[in-house]
Amino acid sequence: MSLPYPLLISLRYSRAGRGNHFIAFMGFSSMLGVALGVMALITVISVMNGYETELRQRILGVVSHVNVSSWSGSLSGWQQQRQALLKVDEVTGAAPFIELQGMLSAHNRSTGVMVRGIDPGLEGSVSEFPAYMENLPLDVLQPGGFGMVLGRELAVSLGVSVGDKVTLLLPKVGITPMGAMPRLKRFTVLDNFTAGMHEYDSTIALIHLQDAARLARSGEQVQGIRLRVDEPLRAPLVTQLIASSDPALAVTDWTRQHRNFFRAVRTEKTMMFLILTLIVAVAAFNIVSALVMLVTDKQGDIAILRTMGARPRGIMALFMLQGCTIGVAGTLLGSLGGVALASNLDLVVPWIETLLGIDVFPADVYYIAELPSELRWSDVGTIVTVSLSLCLLATLYPAWRGANVEPAEALRHE
Repeated sequence: MSLPYPLLISLRYSRAGRGNHFIAFMGFSSMLGVALGVMALITVISVMNGYETELRQRILGVVSHVNVSSWSGSLSGWQQQRQALLKVDEVTGAAPFIELQGMLSAHNRSTGVMVRGIDPGLEGSVSEFPAYMENLPLDVLQPGGFGMVLGRELAVSLGVSVGDKVTLLLPKVGITPMGAMPRLKRFTVLDNFTAGMHEYDSTIALIHLQDAARLARSGEQVQGIRLRVDEPLRAPLVTQLIASSDPALAVTDWTRQHRNFFRAVRTEKTMMFLILTLIVAVAAFNIVSALVMLVTDKQGDIAILRTMGARPRGIMALFMLQGCTIGVAGTLLGSLGGVALASNLDLVVPWIETLLGIDVFPADVYYIAELPSELRWSDVGTIVTVSLSLCLLATLYPAWRGANVEPAEALRHE
């Protein structure tokens, strides 16, 4: 005999013989359940990975890695301070900023806005705004010109285009001959930017640093300096280094500003993994059912094998191989399908949207406008291991039951 008898008999039982069609169907449905569970797991986890990575990249394209300011809220002598910060290890860029909260109005429409005063020549070293500009370079912002660059969604909500005038109202009172009045200033829309993230495209407007200083009446002072570091995940270490070197500085980093957000994303990813693993678990229970029926149906064969000298562990190995065949086949098919689907979501999702006429990933709900996917082989390995482990555990009880069949008792009913 070229192959061990448990393997040969297991392969024979895998084929639907006379009277075994229902058992074969149960095995096939179990394999299909495992495949669907594994495919869903790989696809969803890949989407969660892509979502987290895409969000991090887009957030860091607008938000600085590290913010440096003073405890008083304003920073004087920022040019010298910027040069000193550029000498800190891992800091690759530094640029001053002033942020003002206000309300923009145009064409009888108004909306809240975060106005960021920037230095166009330095901003590219700490953010991706130069790459987000739609038509003109960022240096279209000139000091004293009171020009403004709006996020694309913000411009749409106000109904303005390039060349239109918008009015900025600041929640700061100015004294005029007519009494105390809110501070107002007219700006000209010079261009739009598209960061690809609804939260930023609908709330941020850019103006020149000197124009922002005039509105804030801060003179030569700025609100702070934004830094970029080599590795964003090492921003907390750079923050600690700067804060320890000068206690007068208030230093924070992007991980503190968005800690709860990314923690929620990771928690959601973990919960989705656990929930979808239940699909594989249900399929594993189907393997138990299929093998128990197979053991019951083959009690006569088991008794004959035992009388021919087969040991209980050999009988147990027979049925474990039968269940593992279902699990391995289902896991393999699910892995191939999951990898293929996760790698081609950019083609599949638009096709589904066109077919059903729906928006699967609305930007105003999920922050970004398309469904990202990032396939990580470590996750695939984890999912395959979990699936095979569940399928192996599912074979233990039916195999143990088959190994404990009493030959005399089984043959009495044959």
